[in-house]
Amino acid sequence: MAGLKYMSGFGNDLSSEDPRCPGSLPEGQNNPQVCPYGLYSEQLSGSAFTCPRPANKRSWFYRILPSVKHKPFTAVPCGNLTENWNEVEPDPNQMRWLPFTIPKSTEKKVDFVAGLHTLCGAGDTKSRNGIGIHMFTCNTSMVDRCFNNSDGDFLIVPQQGEILITTEFGKIMVEPNEICVIQQGMRFSVDVFGETRGYILEVYGAHYELPDLGPIGANGLANPRDFLCPVAWYEDREVATGYTVINKYQGKLFACQQDFSPFNVVAWHGNYTPYKYNLKNFMVINAVAFDHADPSIFTVLTAKSTRPGVAIADFVIFPPRWGVADNTFRPPYYHRNCMSEFMGLIEGHYEAKAEGFQPGGGSLHSIMTPHGPDGECFEKNSSSVLRPERVAEGTMAFMFESSFSMAVTKWGLETCQRLDKSYYHCWESLRSHFNPNWKPSKQ
Repeated sequence: MAGLKYMSGFGNDLSSEDPRCPGSLPEGQNNPQVCPYGLYSEQLSGSAFTCPRPANKRSWFYRILPSVKHKPFTAVPCGNLTENWNEVEPDPNQMRWLPFTIPKSTEKKVDFVAGLHTLCGAGDTKSRNGIGIHMFTCNTSMVDRCFNNSDGDFLIVPQQGEILITTEFGKIMVEPNEICVIQQGMRFSVDVFGETRGYILEVYGAHYELPDLGPIGANGLANPRDFLCPVAWYEDREVATGYTVINKYQGKLFACQQDFSPFNVVAWHGNYTPYKYNLKNFMVINAVAFDHADPSIFTVLTAKSTRPGVAIADFVIFPPRWGVADNTFRPPYYHRNCMSEFMGLIEGHYEAKAEGFQPGGGSLHSIMTPHGPDGECFEKNSSSVLRPERVAEGTMAFMFESSFSMAVTKWGLETCQRLDKSYYHCWESLRSHFNPNWKPSKQ
């Protein structure tokens, strides 16, 4: 949407007021006896009060009515959104999904919430430790409905179609090749402009943060200034027919009614905000002499566990870049991993599997399940002349990597009918090149 403005910086303490109400932010305190313009003050806490300052997250709203003014929540159908990781028996096989089907608007109107489908996950929202991977496929905007995730943070990756997200903090337009993070407890509504599809990485009990850079130094990967937060925007709108607030709580959906729009925040300040990031701004690090570096060098955001260096989830991308390594098999190596790897494709062709892995689809290589380049990729890249070359031009693949051993839902295995049961065939052409009479070449 033309004209949307943003403030930059990751985790910054920001403040914003709608220009229609200058001076709506109280000066020098958070909750005065009477707020400017007769507003209510309300705090949204994203961490315990006593967290160390670097991890302490909260924002203050100055709103026309407080969010507590609503009718009781009642349970509503969850559709294909679930936290039941025991629907089907475990399956350690390599899995690949064809592009997930987007419902036709001529057949059925489906908004963002109705179009949420859980593909896989692990852990527990009650104990605040876990992960969920969801697809969203929708064709119509949310009308007089908003969503609130009490369980965790949503990292949203649009793949087809731009989405306009209205939040209590303001409006965010997110296009393919951008991501948006809506943190726990933030109310939002999604407008779409046609058939829309994307991926969601949900984490319970932790927030996303920038990865440590170590010897890389002070600069590189996703730079903090490239993250954008919305500016305050409000609507003072009564909804006589009822406005629905949908709450994801302990893995289930609940709904309540109120007679006004929740996007009535005239001003806010704090460091607990939604934000977006353009993946094209990622500063790529890569091997420039030999060998294929580990994909952790492509980490955009991480949600850390309590174990040093081990993530609940990492969001990793494989953007266009130069490949220059000498005497090296340049595509991803064959691998068995103590982490789970879910991959998605926004656009283009993934270098290790040019065919079969399609935009809007996905793959899951579970803990210790072997994976790697297909036969054609191996043969081609084992014999090609190594010159500096552009890799993944016009392509954006990504990975949700997790230390959790994720279970696939019944929807993912059966109901969606997009599981490619022939996936294993891509490795069947691999053949032995072993030569017991091999001798090193004389220099």
